[in-house]
Amino acid sequence: MTRNTSLRHTEYEYATLSNGMRLVATCRPDAIAEHCGVIVMAGSRDERPGEEGLAHFVEHTLFKGTPRRSAWHVLNRMEVIGGELNAYTTKEETVVYTSFPAGHLDRAFDLISDLVVNSSFPTDEVERERGVVLEEIDSYLDTPSEAVFDDFDELVYAGSPLAHNILGSSESVSRLTGADCCRWLERHYVPSRMVVFYSGPLGADKVVRKAESYFGAFTREGEPLDRRFPTVLPAFDEVKSIDSNQAHVVLGARIGGLDDSSRHVMALFANTLGGPSMNSLLNLELRERNGWVYMTDASRTLLSDTGLLTIYFGCDKANVGKCRRRVSNIIDKIAAGFYTERRVSSAVRQYMGQLIMASTAAESTILSAARSTLYEGRVTTLDEIRRELESVTPAMMREAASSLQSLSCLVLE
Repeated sequence: MTRNTSLRHTEYEYATLSNGMRLVATCRPDAIAEHCGVIVMAGSRDERPGEEGLAHFVEHTLFKGTPRRSAWHVLNRMEVIGGELNAYTTKEETVVYTSFPAGHLDRAFDLISDLVVNSSFPTDEVERERGVVLEEIDSYLDTPSEAVFDDFDELVYAGSPLAHNILGSSESVSRLTGADCCRWLERHYVPSRMVVFYSGPLGADKVVRKAESYFGAFTREGEPLDRRFPTVLPAFDEVKSIDSNQAHVVLGARIGGLDDSSRHVMALFANTLGGPSMNSLLNLELRERNGWVYMTDASRTLLSDTGLLTIYFGCDKANVGKCRRRVSNIIDKIAAGFYTERRVSSAVRQYMGQLIMASTAAESTILSAARSTLYEGRVTTLDEIRRELESVTPAMMREAASSLQSLSCLVLE
């Protein structure tokens, strides 16, 4: 294994295990809890026709047994010490991780490595878990405020694997087998596309040694990723009837991905437009001044090579048109020069404050760091983000708004 000392930062240290698997660790000497796991570059985007939902199905069934452990032993291994075992799937990654009282890293690494390397997907357990996933799909379909985003993706990414729902459909999930899950592991869970991560009181040297002992002997070649840049399609304006008392609306447009030079400008733009603060422009206009919506937000979703900026609001059906016009007016106002130097400076100060507060949450911070390491080889520090944001000018904000003056729209009502 090698230590990448050239990539050492104030908060994170990096290493490469003997099998090529990377590691990112942050030491918090006073921490009384630890977080560790593996992030894999394998998500719903990587599914082939007929496999829709497989990445997520594997995430569920990873916990159902290995040659060393039954499902019962897997689920109890961390819980008996007060820990939690978790996993989630996105369009591009799967994450398997655990959080637990400090002092049990060997137990955690032993379990996580067993799951991502040796899961056996027993037939009876797979069938049992299929019912759980089908219930999850039904529950999701009953939540239009969430479903509208996936329906929007289907339209904006039409013709690409990014279009389909991460959960898959009832039909596709009903066809998946344990053998499909095994093939998915063989194809995608390979050291070169995996990052081990750790946050806790142990020093990086000790973490690296433990990671090497549990993960270093794992070898698997897999198959090359086949991710193709999704075609940029013309803007659309669609209405879907769902027999609801409320309308759920998403407006959005394609933007650059993780490696795009404008990502910090778009982050600042989205935050001031409809971020979590009550003083966001959308919240002030649509909720506080007019009382048309209960909730509204704007957010970025960045993938490795593309991204989306989306605006959401839920309102009475009669107010959809008024809300859409106000959203357009706000963007037009920004494009016309709303942001002065003083306003940009204030927006940067607020956004940096939010990032600093978010950085105190150890679990979410190390999960974000793992994803950054997976795609960029390192974590962008808060100081680096601050410098990027402080370079944003009013002209950049005008340009960002101008690029969003023709938004696609989906309404579920």
